[in-house]
Amino acid sequence: MIAEDLALLRDGLTRLLRDNEFEVVGAVGDGSALVTTALLERPDVAIVDIRLPPTFRDEGVRAALTLRERVPETGVLIVSQYVEQAYATELLADGRGGLGYLLKDRIMDVDDFVAAVRRVGSGGTALDPEVVAQLLGRRGGQLDALTPRELDVLGLMAEGRSNTAIAARLVVTVSAVEKHVANIFTKLRLPTSNEDHRRVLAVLAYLQA
Repeated sequence: MIAEDLALLRDGLTRLLRDNEFEVVGAVGDGSALVTTALLERPDVAIVDIRLPPTFRDEGVRAALTLRERVPETGVLIVSQYVEQAYATELLADGRGGLGYLLKDRIMDVDDFVAAVRRVGSGGTALDPEVVAQLLGRRGGQLDALTPRELDVLGLMAEGRSNTAIAARLVVTVSAVEKHVANIFTKLRLPTSNEDHRRVLAVLAYLQA
């Protein structure tokens, strides 16, 4: 589903997603219509603009929070012109994955945007590098135990990058990244489970801190 008040962008997103083999079950212009349609269609992902009619303040966030509560199987990918930390924190408060926050400029990179939609729909995270950079300055608590390099790795995990992509970005080996990831799991005292789930838990701990 898509919730975007600008008809041109809404139609453009619809075409982009359909061209990349997504089924778009609804494209609406306000938060109320998003919630109503999502309750009927039960989409895998809802792409939601933060600011929707009638006040263009936080209607999109309110609708997204309602979806998180009433349609928990639906991933939420927030798109915004700006990084709004308070809204990101509020959305992450339930401690679950299936959440993304991208700046609208990132939609121009179609491959990355499509990959982000897929990650969110499968229960992962997809956070804009600008969001990660701003939240990094607010870290504390459990994260104080992480080394600077481990924080770098965790920040890239928050963007949804694989170990191979993290290794290329940091110019290190994949095995070195795997060791950093294992250390992060240990230091954050994450329960043993599949790696994808532990990565989501690590990212959520990072963002909530």
